Amino acid sequence: MAIIEPVKQDPNQPSITRKYPIHIRLWHWLNTLVIMGSLVTVLINSTLMDNKATGAIMTEQALKAGQQLTPELSKQIAHELEDNVWNVHAYIGLVLVALLLWRIIYEIISPVSQSLFRKVSIARIALKSGGHEAYLARHELVVKALYIGFYLVLMLMSVTGVLLLFFKHELGLQKPLAHQMQEFHGFCMYLVLLFIGVHIVGVILAERKKSPGIVSDMINGGGK
Repeated sequence: MAIIEPVKQDPNQPSITRKYPIHIRLWHWLNTLVIMGSLVTVLINSTLMDNKATGAIMTEQALKAGQQLTPELSKQIAHELEDNVWNVHAYIGLVLVALLLWRIIYEIISPVSQSLFRKVSIARIALKSGGHEAYLARHELVVKALYIGFYLVLMLMSVTGVLLLFFKHELGLQKPLAHQMQEFHGFCMYLVLLFIGVHIVGVILAERKKSPGIVSDMINGGGK
């Protein structure tokens, strides 16, 4: 498990504590809020807004109130409520797309010292040096590989989500293809949940062991 722990030291200069620029910190916390919001909408629709369960509750409550509500109408109302939640999910997804574009643009225009791929390149060089630098570099490569994989999954999930929710009819997607895209979109969500779990475990281990204060560094910038 130690290999997933983020470290505060720069692999190329172990005596220097890593700094997190304001752009990365802001992106990190906004991205966290957006992903959590997106997952909450999925949870609501998969539990509270389930068509069959919600429709049955509506029918039952209408009967108790002395009103008549057909199962078909109750299911239609439940479906409309579910669609409203999916609309919120869709707009949250657009914010996620904007954040991903922001991260890509920042990677392009950021100083060399703050570039994700530049850090990977430096870690690969440090890996050959041996000793503590190699240990830090190995951690750096694993953690950065997880981040890159996470970004790719977010991109795939965002693209499929936008296509399904906004351009499904415009692109003339056939039902089997749309269903496959929807399944893949859901699968990406599970990968995101897996990354979140691994990330949280890694941060907790880092806080308890060799990199205490790493969470506060992501708030105040670190480098002290």
